[in-house]
Amino acid sequence: MRGSSSTARSAAPAPTGTWTIRLWGLLFVLAGNMLIDALEVSVVVVALPSISADLGLSLASAQWTMTGFAVGFGGLMLFGGRVVALLGRRKVYLAALVGFAAASVAGALADGPGPLVATRVVKGFCAALTAPTGLAIITTEFPAGPPRDRALSVYTLFGAAGFTTGLLLSGVLTAVDWRLTFAFPAPVVLVLFFFGLRLIPGSGPDTAGERPRGGPRRYDAAGAATCVAGLLTLVGGIVSVPSHGWGDLHSGGLLVLSALLFAAFVRIELRVPEPLVRFSAFRSGALTRSALGAAALNGSYLGLLLTLTYEMQTVHGWSPLRTALAFLPAAAPLAVTALLSGRIVSAFGAPRLIAGGALFALAGYLLQLRQSWPLHYASAVLPTMLLVGAGFVLSFAALNMQATSQLPPAERGVASGLYQTAVQAAAALVPAVVAALLTACRPAAGASPAELLAACRPALVLVAAIGALGLLIGLAGALPRRDRLHEV
Repeated sequence: MRGSSSTARSAAPAPTGTWTIRLWGLLFVLAGNMLIDALEVSVVVVALPSISADLGLSLASAQWTMTGFAVGFGGLMLFGGRVVALLGRRKVYLAALVGFAAASVAGALADGPGPLVATRVVKGFCAALTAPTGLAIITTEFPAGPPRDRALSVYTLFGAAGFTTGLLLSGVLTAVDWRLTFAFPAPVVLVLFFFGLRLIPGSGPDTAGERPRGGPRRYDAAGAATCVAGLLTLVGGIVSVPSHGWGDLHSGGLLVLSALLFAAFVRIELRVPEPLVRFSAFRSGALTRSALGAAALNGSYLGLLLTLTYEMQTVHGWSPLRTALAFLPAAAPLAVTALLSGRIVSAFGAPRLIAGGALFALAGYLLQLRQSWPLHYASAVLPTMLLVGAGFVLSFAALNMQATSQLPPAERGVASGLYQTAVQAAAALVPAVVAALLTACRPAAGASPAELLAACRPALVLVAAIGALGLLIGLAGALPRRDRLHEV
């Protein structure tokens, strides 16, 4: 991009311990974009019933607007890191901002589920390009010590606040028109792009890419394509089961194709010279447990919100805004305590916090199984939201920190990508299964509200089962063993 070399020369970090106007502006761009990336899942949760009704879709079909973003984000996370490494941070970051804004406008104007879902996948890929890159820019541009720590704290805070912000915006905007939930990021991202043109640093010698001078660029596009296609066909097969059954081409065929695609992905990664995934990283017990634990926590939480959204708006007739406000006790505590998370982990240790957080979340899911008609928020929903919120406060940062605790610094970037891929894969798969259960168990027309509420029970049982799995994983990590004494 024209002018990038001069920007790179002028973007030298400030002297140690000092802040400049440029650093404040850069942090504004990076943290603002992180906020947008983080709210993209939650901003759709409350809008799903409105999208379903307006486009004439079943819940199993409408859920694609939620899972499409997670598929693009998780399925292409590692590929995005490779693209950034080969092409440079500035060029890719700015291009991703433009792509995100264009996909936001296209999604708001889409007149059918196909184009709408496609824009969601594109936005997920753009987030896969910018989210980890923003963190990398902070670690190289901000002076080590308190300035960098402060920048990382702000970046983390905006990421943690994104989910809560998305819920509130979804509740407000859906009451006007659900299409606004897809359109509103466009002007915000364009403002960030305008400032980013002057503030995003060019790639210096240490960030210009992994390709040796004159050597080939190895993107591993085949690996990326099979990974994201495997996720798409898996979700497609899952949500097709209620309508077509297991043996139909639309469901069973897609599930078989998904298995073949993932097998091809593993084969590709084992054979290519520079794979996206180095499976040896999973020899780290801390990484494996953290990835599975975070996947269980994130997947069960989104499954719970999807189930309750259906209950509150379809069964009980709540407005989108009222539904969003009902979810705040689960979403807000993490944002409020984000700046204290490092101290909490240092004081109690990651394994204990992960197990405790999983226990709180499971307690909330089990409590929700006791709901009855009519729904009383104060006694039936609020306690669940508070328990789940406490679970995230305890374990969210601990899972992130434990994931790379056993690995040398050179391997932590790839390990972090694997961890985030697992989290986003769960964000795609669990809501898909929940939506399929809600569709399959929905009673015939004319059913009473109590019967409609009872039909949600299988989805809640699934959520609780995933929460229980997360607790088992957390307890396995908390057991005192010699090979874990050096974990965070």
